[in-house]
Amino acid sequence: MSRLLCPKCHRPLKTCICRFITHISNDIPVIILQHPNEVTQSKGSLTLLANSLSQCTVIIDEDFSQNEQLNQLLAHYKEQAYLLYPHKQAIALSFDKFNNSAKNQEDKIINNNNICLILIDATWKKAYRMFMLSKNLQRLTKLQLPDGYQSHYKIRKTSVINGLSTLEACCYALSLLERNKKKYQPMIENFKEFNQFLLSFQKRD
Repeated sequence: MSRLLCPKCHRPLKTCICRFITHISNDIPVIILQHPNEVTQSKGSLTLLANSLSQCTVIIDEDFSQNEQLNQLLAHYKEQAYLLYPHKQAIALSFDKFNNSAKNQEDKIINNNNICLILIDATWKKAYRMFMLSKNLQRLTKLQLPDGYQSHYKIRKTSVINGLSTLEACCYALSLLERNKKKYQPMIENFKEFNQFLLSFQKRD
């Protein structure tokens, strides 16, 4: 007999995570590029993120060079599509004062009303492969978070020091871009509870 699934989060009712969804109207649309291996990953944060944000599009693929859905979105946003990805040419976001060059770059991003934020949902190794395969992603302006953020992602290990979940990275980036430190904090708090909820099932095993 098949298990009953929640119609919203598509998880067994016993492990339904809908209680941790935080409905927030994000000013900046978000596009998540998800690796196919992450679709069935029960420990992933994307389901929670996608159901919480009012403007969030999820596209599943590995090489996005010829992905029609993404390319249509990139054609719409043109140079105002920004990829959150650590890169030597990435613009570092911050609430603090910048030097003139960096400050002008950031102001151009923040003051534009027709931008979108793109994130990759995958392990660090697979995210790098997705980036290298996808020529259209390489052409985008890259953004990166400043140092100092501590991850609350306890249910999934990473080799990257202070590596953030997709949900955390997205919340922190939107907070910086929208200049609002408090707006996305409820999502972070619910993400902490989401972690504890899934950890409780591990402790029973």
